[in-house]
Amino acid sequence: MKRNITIGMDLGDQKNVVVAMDETGKEIETKTIRNTELSLRKFFSRYCDATVAIEAGTHSPWISRLLKEIGCTVYVGNPRKLRIIWDSNDKSDLRDARILAMVCRVEPRLLWPIKHRDRQAYADLGIIKARDTLVQNRVRMINHIRSVTKTSGSRIPKCSTPSFSKRAPDYIPKELRGPLDPLITTIDHLTQQIKEMDRQINKLCKKYSETEKLLQVPGVGPITALAFVLTIEDPHRFTKSRQVGAFLGLTPKRDQSGKCDKQLRISKAGNTYLRSLLVSCGHYIIGPFGPECDLRAFGLSIVLRGGKNAKKRAAVALARKLAVLLHRLWISDQKYNCFYSDVANTAA
Repeated sequence: MKRNITIGMDLGDQKNVVVAMDETGKEIETKTIRNTELSLRKFFSRYCDATVAIEAGTHSPWISRLLKEIGCTVYVGNPRKLRIIWDSNDKSDLRDARILAMVCRVEPRLLWPIKHRDRQAYADLGIIKARDTLVQNRVRMINHIRSVTKTSGSRIPKCSTPSFSKRAPDYIPKELRGPLDPLITTIDHLTQQIKEMDRQINKLCKKYSETEKLLQVPGVGPITALAFVLTIEDPHRFTKSRQVGAFLGLTPKRDQSGKCDKQLRISKAGNTYLRSLLVSCGHYIIGPFGPECDLRAFGLSIVLRGGKNAKKRAAVALARKLAVLLHRLWISDQKYNCFYSDVANTAA
């Protein structure tokens, strides 16, 4: 006979606090367990049919997968929505675990549960994020070299990032070559590593054939297309393509009461990295090198209205439109026409 046991677990880096409740809401066990696979398996072997509520965090992906393997029903709560936990005058790990169990027992939807990606999707997405880390560090080192060189009265001329390590040494003063040579060598090494990761990303695009549909859109490259596929993972979990914009935090917040309906900024909920990629695509489309297409015309029409931060608002609006459009292309077999196609109008 299945027991109606609900368990709230507050995840920590070293230890987890768990509170188990029966169907009446009575606490039947409170315990602190080590945050290891062995300890978790040992504890939950007695509650293999329980419903478990945890918060999304560093350890929630592998723990949620482990508990599902054991047989538990797992809800991963969205921390942004659980104000009752983080906005408290009496916050503790035990209290957090107890609240998770109480909320989950009454109505799991109040946790605003999220879905973690599977292991392979995490591994493939890790390549993209590792490349992004390398690019950021390369930019920091290049900016440092340019800054230090200027303080000595010299200036490194503009050049492409990949060619920087070859052109820069000719303009660095002799007295600075000793301190800066290791950075030049590191930049050259990073450039080679980034090229290798670009090749891996292109291979992954062939593995995930869905990206071919997304690459039809001008301004969307392999990195954005692949990140979109790996982040969304299951496009059919959205009943409407418009929901993707809200899922990625690209729609405005709302604070409506009576006749008052404030105009607020975008929510910035959801995946930060994918949102930044889509906004970057928006900036490229309305930029000087953007291709002529309906998306560019849409973005420039917002820029022409003027106002504060017109280009930023246009880029965000384009990012929202791209999120909807990419999802629509993914679930349909239509070919994208960059000049006012039916698909683009659907995503408008």
